[in-house]
Amino acid sequence: MRLIINLPAFNEEEKIGETIQRIPRKITGVDEIFVQVIDDGSKDKTAKVAKDAGADFVFSHDVNRGIGVTFRTATEKALENGADIMVNIDADGQFNPDDIAKIIAPILAGEVDMTSADRFGEHKAKNMPAAKYYLNRFAAWIIGWFMNYPIKDLTCGFRGYNRETLLRLNLPGAFTYTQEVIIDALGKDLKIKWIPVEVTYFEGRKSRVVRSIYKYVNNSAKIILKAVRDVRPMKFFGIPGLFLIIIALVVFAYFIFLYSQDFKISPYRNYLIFSISSFLIGLQFLVFALIADMIKSNRKLTEDQMYMMKTEKYKK
Repeated sequence: MRLIINLPAFNEEEKIGETIQRIPRKITGVDEIFVQVIDDGSKDKTAKVAKDAGADFVFSHDVNRGIGVTFRTATEKALENGADIMVNIDADGQFNPDDIAKIIAPILAGEVDMTSADRFGEHKAKNMPAAKYYLNRFAAWIIGWFMNYPIKDLTCGFRGYNRETLLRLNLPGAFTYTQEVIIDALGKDLKIKWIPVEVTYFEGRKSRVVRSIYKYVNNSAKIILKAVRDVRPMKFFGIPGLFLIIIALVVFAYFIFLYSQDFKISPYRNYLIFSISSFLIGLQFLVFALIADMIKSNRKLTEDQMYMMKTEKYKK
């Protein structure tokens, strides 16, 4: 059983060495443990410090490509290096590397395909910005409802993945990946478990991803909408369509009631126009749902082919 612990890093020379040295090199049930660092175009000595601290694999992007691309690189390199399990943990040391054993325990037991740290369970995240906390909780609730799966922490990057998950994930985003991974994994019927961990956010530390709340919310919303649209198209388009049709029928019934009083259309024309417009728009949404569901079926065939190709490419 080979475990690869991945650290995505961008200008982390101050913290990454200490984090690597704290990573456990022996875990019950694991035969081999390797540390992998993906340096996303750092302008400091992140790569050198990582190598000096004992990282087994260090790969550097020529330029900063974003955390989404960095995660895709991490999965590819982990598969190339024969990972049975990959754990992704922040390079800045805010998570405790000793919790890696807890993160992978359900995977080693064969209970789940993927695990994610839960910063809102038994141990509340310390010094987490209020905006970040409430946005995460709200987004987790919305996505959990769409996916019909309780999501405890949507954006935490401290996660464990078995080999099957690494082979099946397909993530096109560049800005981030945390939300997409959850949605994509649930869409492929992979089992996920959340593990409570303790995390302390360093006061005054600037996020590498959330540099602007507005941009973060805007970009995250686009990613989530696209992911849900692709994974649950019938729900994404069908629910608004049915809602509009129901509203149209209710308004039309009210129009009929008013019309039956004096059999004149003109005074109640707006009700009729509104009901017809809502019905047609709702009908369009239902047509979109059927078309999107057909596209989803074709996408699944394509992803199955990609899975077979990756399985062959990364054969151990």
